[in-house]
Amino acid sequence: MTAIKLSRADFVSDQEVRWCPGCGDYSILAQVQKTLPKLGIPRENFVFVSGIGCSSRFPYYMNTYGLHGIHGRAPAIATGVKIANPELSVWVITGDGDGLSIGGNHLLHALRRNMDLKIILFNNRIYGLTKGQYSPTSLLGQKTKSSPYGNIDYPVDPLRFAIAAGATFVARSIDSDTKHLAAMIEAMGRHRGAAFLEVFQNCVIFNDGAFKDFAEKSVRQDRLLYLEDGKPLIFGKERKFGLKLNGCQWEAVKIGENGEGTEEVLVHDVQRDDTYAYLLAKLFYPEFPVPVGIFRKIQRPTYEELLHRQIQEVTEQKGRGKLEELFRASYTWKVEEGESE
Repeated sequence: MTAIKLSRADFVSDQEVRWCPGCGDYSILAQVQKTLPKLGIPRENFVFVSGIGCSSRFPYYMNTYGLHGIHGRAPAIATGVKIANPELSVWVITGDGDGLSIGGNHLLHALRRNMDLKIILFNNRIYGLTKGQYSPTSLLGQKTKSSPYGNIDYPVDPLRFAIAAGATFVARSIDSDTKHLAAMIEAMGRHRGAAFLEVFQNCVIFNDGAFKDFAEKSVRQDRLLYLEDGKPLIFGKERKFGLKLNGCQWEAVKIGENGEGTEEVLVHDVQRDDTYAYLLAKLFYPEFPVPVGIFRKIQRPTYEELLHRQIQEVTEQKGRGKLEELFRASYTWKVEEGESE
């Protein structure tokens, strides 16, 4: 089979990109366009599905098949696309409002079914397209146009939501850390099953600097925990701190000049049980560094595999069946003229 040679230019559409100057969405778009050629998939086999929001303009800017759906329904639409043609690489682009508010139910079921979808959730902790209302991920007390005295809703944690729903691939990255972001996009693109990637994305207009305390380049090394499978949970510019679990509580470990204390540090394992991944997702600045990378990655049969296998098995046992016979099957009633209710 001839190797497929594609470049970023092959995935750039002829549409003018209409996001605010400085928006983090530009970075995510660029990394997706750069990364897809590495997957070795024909361009005509990619499909991008979105809902409503700034992030959901994404399909227009990809020179692939795509569908701009209605609010929150992208996972449901993408599920139909994938079931109809399992050979397609189906990507869902959503935001914290679109995916976790009106779309929360659809996202939940796509993840728990282990649909082979690549779901990127842009999290800027605000509704940007509708001009600055608080979203499901907005912080408690956050002042917005719809919460001028402070948001009184407790926020949803996208990663813990995905882990609890049963996603088989769960990861996080940051829009401004382009090398890491590209690596996470490639990893999810190669995963077979429900892949969920949260991207901290800065909204320069309505929630600028939402993640600056730990995401800016000048502080990243000390305030982020880069997760690497099979490697200890060590962080800090000088690599002098690590993390261990005491029961279900995280504790920081100081590493000495000669490596003293390293043996206490927990080694990251993406296949460890979901409880570990859930506890890892609870870590957050300023008490602890913010984890980025792959939290969980396991394999199990996908929904579409199970569905088509079941159809094949039943067809082999009973034949293809006829629609006319189905209409006239049991559980039908004939209502005679003049009969009362």
